[in-house]
Amino acid sequence: MISKSEWEAGASNLLKSVIKRKGLTYAQLTERLEAEGVHESEASIRNKLSRGTFSAVFLLQCLKALGIENLRMD
Repeated sequence: MISKSEWEAGASNLLKSVIKRKGLTYAQLTERLEAEGVHESEASIRNKLSRGTFSAVFLLQCLKALGIENLRMD
């Protein structure tokens, strides 16, 4: 059984890997989120990703801002 902290780490690592694969910074993610109407500071994003504690809504907002249309879960 996967623990809550392992799920949090997995979600955080997923988002970090997409950001890195796209060659973006947290500042650029902040700008993209702002364009979607999501107001987050760069520090807030950095903290959420380092803790791994963020909502599914935040994850989906980031994925949309990053241009991710499909997500494979295997």
